[in-house]
Amino acid sequence: MKLCIPTTTKDGQGAMVHEHFGSAPFFTVFDAEAKAWEVIDNSHEHHAHGMCQPLASLAGRNIDVVVCGGMGARAVQKFNEAGIKVYRAVPGTVSDMARLLSEGALEEITLAGSCAHHTCR
Repeated sequence: MKLCIPTTTKDGQGAMVHEHFGSAPFFTVFDAEAKAWEVIDNSHEHHAHGMCQPLASLAGRNIDVVVCGGMGARAVQKFNEAGIKVYRAVPGTVSDMARLLSEGALEEITLAGSCAHHTCR
């Protein structure tokens, strides 16, 4: 399983989760099978609300799950259509989120529970 988490820094498993998916400066991808980390620059970090291209920066990486503080309805819908589930992060690091997800302790973000602005959490 490959897990993608928006992060504030390039610190891999120690990076703190960014509050909102689309405006995160980086995405940290954890491949649970290979136990490998990859950090991706978010080239779509600056965009108007509703114009996020969530799959563009992650193309070709076969992500299974996204864990983030918040995400707009259109992005949730695009991920769900691609077969990718989205879960709500709690304050912490990438390593914390990977552990909490494996324990089933994170809430899935649905269309009804999605954000309407960039500061939701």
